[in-house]
Amino acid sequence: MALDLLLIGLGIALEPFPLTAFILVLSAEKGTRKGLAFILGWLACLVAVIAAVVLTTGNNPPRPQTVPSTAALAVKLALGVVLILLAERQRRRMGRPRQPPAWMARLDRLSLWAAAGLAAFLQPWTLVAAGAATIVSAKLSTAGDYLTLMFYCLLATSSFLYLELYATFASGKAAARLERMRKWLDSHQDQVVIAICLLLGLWLAGKSIYLLVS
Repeated sequence: MALDLLLIGLGIALEPFPLTAFILVLSAEKGTRKGLAFILGWLACLVAVIAAVVLTTGNNPPRPQTVPSTAALAVKLALGVVLILLAERQRRRMGRPRQPPAWMARLDRLSLWAAAGLAAFLQPWTLVAAGAATIVSAKLSTAGDYLTLMFYCLLATSSFLYLELYATFASGKAAARLERMRKWLDSHQDQVVIAICLLLGLWLAGKSIYLLVS
């Protein structure tokens, strides 16, 4: 479980579209406060998904070679295939002109509650679902199990935490560097999305197939 959550958490943290939106939030009026609201909304979504999974399983994961465990592996396999298809779709769209969403021009007027809601809206839900399917097999019985889930949540939020701290404590330099980062993400968004989706998709699909046939 730990390795899967590590890879999924990294994928979530490096998703370029939420990062671009967060940089724009930080660049808006009272950006660091809105950024903090965004981070809290992002974390709340991850924690809510984990809590829902643990409550559903009753902290009693399905035993191997049973119908529930096979179903969980099938879900992870399906999510892996979806990620591979998303990578292929993004590859086909490379080079096409893109218009930024209209709401990006209104971030200056974003309230704190709206910033938190934006975080929920921008979650890469396919990756979050893959994390949830992984947590189905978890039994939280030791401090290490809880720390693993905490680390997953913090890892999936680490890019936003870093940018928030940088904008707070290096505000004089932050604006120019954040703008350079945003432009880099805009020009390399396709490549990053393809790499994340393809690598995670192949990992989830390959591991799930191996466990299903073994």
